Amino acid sequence: MLSKPLMTVHEVAEKLQVKESTVRTWIRERKLRAIKVAKDWRIAVIDLEAFLNDHANK
Repeated sequence: MLSKPLMTVHEVAEKLQVKESTVRTWIRERKLRAIKVAKDWRIAVIDLEAFLNDHANK
């Protein structure tokens, strides 16, 4: 999992063009997998890709 970098909530929000609170809601509702590091959440790129694939039109 650490072969790819971890992203902050801010970075994910910027990339997806949503608010940071939206990303935190996804984490809290267990829709987006994240890792708690000290007081901050980190999202692995592979977990973000899985989240996007799960929510894509099929």
